[in-house]
Amino acid sequence: MSSAPILDARGLGRRFGGREVVAGLSLSLQEGQSLALIGPNGAGKSTTLAMLTTALRPDAGTAQVGGFDVVRQARQVRGLLGVLFQEPALDERMTPRETLRLHAALHRVPRRDVAASVADALEAAGLVEAADRPIRGFSGGMKRRLELARALMHAPRLLVLDEPTLGLDPQGRLDLWGRIGALRARGMAVLMATHVLTEAESFDRVAILDRGRLVALDTPEALKRAHAGDPAASLEDVFLALTGRALRDEAHPLRPALVRRRA
Repeated sequence: MSSAPILDARGLGRRFGGREVVAGLSLSLQEGQSLALIGPNGAGKSTTLAMLTTALRPDAGTAQVGGFDVVRQARQVRGLLGVLFQEPALDERMTPRETLRLHAALHRVPRRDVAASVADALEAAGLVEAADRPIRGFSGGMKRRLELARALMHAPRLLVLDEPTLGLDPQGRLDLWGRIGALRARGMAVLMATHVLTEAESFDRVAILDRGRLVALDTPEALKRAHAGDPAASLEDVFLALTGRALRDEAHPLRPALVRRRA
């Protein structure tokens, strides 16, 4: 494992209309590791991902991906990232083949390699037979598989997932997690934000955000021992112990920026 982290964020902060959405956030992720961000609605998870993926400029602090600064070297950073957005990010008038060819062009895949790369991505997504059908008729699971295949086409070093199973049925969730698990087993670094706490249980480390601040960061087992008093407890027990039981209204001040297709 490399000594230099694939992701290194220090003191990140962001405000919206005078409201501090993320404050003093520091995170790091090594090659081959996985890190899950959890927190109540409005805790700053999506804002954090937007800053780390160059969709939103931090007001404070710094972040690097693969040694490249997310502000000053955004193009290089985007080349190292595969991103699966919470909101759909597909042009449903296009076909999977057209979508993948466009992505290859955006990421400067050598022309001689495009046809093979597209074919491999279609095979990996299980969409060979649907390759030339408009995406508008696809199920949620098919669209998610296509988005994941697209995110991986340019061989990224870090996969970023924002609520990856949102809207999927149980079969779709199981299939998607099988695919993500295989990527992790092959050594891909994964950063995920999720409301589904059971999805974070298998990750190497879990970061709990509340009101824009990092309140805990450790392995799931260590968090359970420290904050629930029992390694056999659930992450939900830890979550409630640290963030309380009060309902939160969800706000997404940056959502348009986060789902904007990266050029």
